[in-house]
Amino acid sequence: MSTTLILALIAAYFAIIFYVTWRTTRDQASTAKSFAVGDRKSPWWAVAIAMIGTSISGVTFISVPGMVAGTQFSYLQMVLGFSAGYFAVAYILLPLYYRLNLYSIYGYLDQRFGSRSYRVGSVFFLISKFLGCGVRMYLTALVMQLVLFESLGIPFWANIALTMLIVWLYTFRGGVKTLVWTDMLQTLCLLLAVIFCIYYVCKAMELDAAGLWNTVADSPMSKTWFFSDGNDTRFFWKQFLAGLFTTIAMTGLDQDMMQKNLSCKNLKEAQKNVVSYGFAFLPVNLLFLALGVLLYQYAANLGMFNNSFLTDLAGSPLKSDELFPYLATSVNGNGVSLLPTIVGVLFILGLIAAAFSSAGSAVTALTTSVTIDLLQADRKEDESTLSKTRYKVHLINVLIMGVLIYLFKIIGNTSVISAVYIVASYTYGPLLGLYLFGLITKLKPRDRWVPYICVISPVISFFIAQNSEAWFNGYKMGYELLLVNASLTMAGLWAASVGKASKN
Repeated sequence: MSTTLILALIAAYFAIIFYVTWRTTRDQASTAKSFAVGDRKSPWWAVAIAMIGTSISGVTFISVPGMVAGTQFSYLQMVLGFSAGYFAVAYILLPLYYRLNLYSIYGYLDQRFGSRSYRVGSVFFLISKFLGCGVRMYLTALVMQLVLFESLGIPFWANIALTMLIVWLYTFRGGVKTLVWTDMLQTLCLLLAVIFCIYYVCKAMELDAAGLWNTVADSPMSKTWFFSDGNDTRFFWKQFLAGLFTTIAMTGLDQDMMQKNLSCKNLKEAQKNVVSYGFAFLPVNLLFLALGVLLYQYAANLGMFNNSFLTDLAGSPLKSDELFPYLATSVNGNGVSLLPTIVGVLFILGLIAAAFSSAGSAVTALTTSVTIDLLQADRKEDESTLSKTRYKVHLINVLIMGVLIYLFKIIGNTSVISAVYIVASYTYGPLLGLYLFGLITKLKPRDRWVPYICVISPVISFFIAQNSEAWFNGYKMGYELLLVNASLTMAGLWAASVGKASKN
């Protein structure tokens, strides 16, 4: 692809994003309430569309098409669990958050358990979000380095600096009030990009609608259901339950994901929003998986397999995460694009839309959590001082995120989507355990013991995961590690309980 074309595309895209940012902030002061929950004036349908983009991120855009060779369509089993989990978020957690009128959802832990539980919950969210978003942005920065910055002679650290500067510029003032509209726009760009990518890949392969259906349906990579082997990480109930509880943890207990939901006008509209985008996940992820089958088939047609190993046209090995970027942006020995140039344009557009939607939302949520949960500045400062504190925290969070992305460049060597869920299993497990214990029991654990329990549980979970095959007759621990972690946390809270909690 032409570097000039890529630069023009990026410039046009962010011109639109910054225009939307200006329109949403020009007439209103940025207050704590508007930054955290958008003054609770966001239309539910706009939030629902925005949440799709926030949830997908650049990881899904690149890794899901690439993962079909190794795991087939088994990911849809987990997506079904996601959809079920959104019902739990809508009808169990949202009523609680709206009833308590929370800006930060971790305020529940303060009321239910005490101040130490409140802070440890916030810290686990901060660790989870920094690491998770760092992994996602690392992937995006890596691809942008390959297709753009490397040809311009710009080093990776400058790539990261520019990326985080853009994130800071369009989020530091408006917060959620701005993110709802910018993320809605980015979600629409993302969905259009993947749909048109499928269309143009089919065109390059000379497939009509029936040919598309048959290519996907007849491929061994489209096998979806796995019920026979409980030791297989693709086993249905492992995937479904992991998806269910991952959604509860990574959405319902995540300030990043919930802040837009809490910006709806009332509980009923927030519930409509959550259920709507929960249903949307199945067809959206099916599009990504179908695209993956088409890309692998097209790669096979080009002779990009050497003894069943994926390679580029020169014979060098390709990772699954690299397949989509390579086909979308590379040329053959004659200088002809492997796919129509428009696919490369759509790939860049979709990647940027997914990545910046996720990053902008994450940094905003981190700012809310640090300011309200850790510093508790909303209780100590007037609005003017609070705004200055928030600006400082926002800038520091952006800088920390940039450093983490660079560290992932140094140490990252695993499949990115797997890395995100591995991180989540360890850091969201204690959060899930805390909330489940608080909601289904009336017991009151000793608040001073809670931080120790929340640290010990992931450590024990790690040793169980490392030795599960030896200890449990070949059983290989998968994404269900999240449930093990949460269960250990709940057991620790039960052991540390002294009596019933007072009614909220």
